[in-house]
Amino acid sequence: MTLVFGVPLVALASQLVIGLFNGAFYALLSLGLGVIFGLLRVVNFAHGAFYTLGAFIAFLLASRAGLSFWVCLVVAPVMVAALAAVLERNLLRKLYGLDHLYGLLLTFGFALLIEGSLQYFFGAAGQPFQVPAVLSGTSNLGFMFLPHYRAFAIGMSLLLCLLTWLTIEYTSLGAKLRAATENSALLEVFGINVPLLLTCTYAFGGALAGFAGVVAAPVFQVNPLMGANLIIVVFAVVIIGGLGSISGAIVSGLMLGLLEALAKVYWPPSANLVPFLIMAIVLFLRPRGLFGKGE
Repeated sequence: MTLVFGVPLVALASQLVIGLFNGAFYALLSLGLGVIFGLLRVVNFAHGAFYTLGAFIAFLLASRAGLSFWVCLVVAPVMVAALAAVLERNLLRKLYGLDHLYGLLLTFGFALLIEGSLQYFFGAAGQPFQVPAVLSGTSNLGFMFLPHYRAFAIGMSLLLCLLTWLTIEYTSLGAKLRAATENSALLEVFGINVPLLLTCTYAFGGALAGFAGVVAAPVFQVNPLMGANLIIVVFAVVIIGGLGSISGAIVSGLMLGLLEALAKVYWPPSANLVPFLIMAIVLFLRPRGLFGKGE
């Protein structure tokens, strides 16, 4: 039996795959938070609720309407994005230019409303969601068995993170979004509909959270508090990477997932504390985060 620092290689590899799976979700969720804060300057506490809604909408579409997982993977994020756009246009837009605390309180209240409504209609117990048949089973890698669905979830999350980063950094749309945060009045002079641009940005952040919820549904039970249990860790990821940093959200999310996995192998009692210990260290040494920029 091959040992790595006293731990069997099979056990270590399995934990690292789980850590990469969790890290991919951290990256995807923190990416949505990073996009919204970086471009709209809103601390979006409703992000966890959007994640939960994505999972619940997929569950309802599959169980009540009989739609396939692949249809749910497209329709659910679009529906979450539509709800996010309504929230931004009717409520959140009125708070632009004010202290960040107002946006945080509004989105926090909206998250409580969604979670309470889901608990009222579906109860607190979790709901099962089946893995699509084509992604069931495992592959023997020689040193471990890799579940096909986890490999798919990791790959899809990383691909979406990469495409989002490339869009914001290297396309004309990304340039317009960045310009809107710096000088929206000047951008409107050039005939660009800035309010619509901001609405689409917030909706896209909601869609990312909804997509993550759909992908997470077959692995974790669908329940009203699944987002609330995750959002605090995701905020820690965003702070570690740097508020508003897209690349920081992706890198710190993956890093945190892997470090959590290593902690579960070598020092299990510390696993749940890892995100917050790292956040405390980063804030002490580099308050703007690993990839954050100074004002």
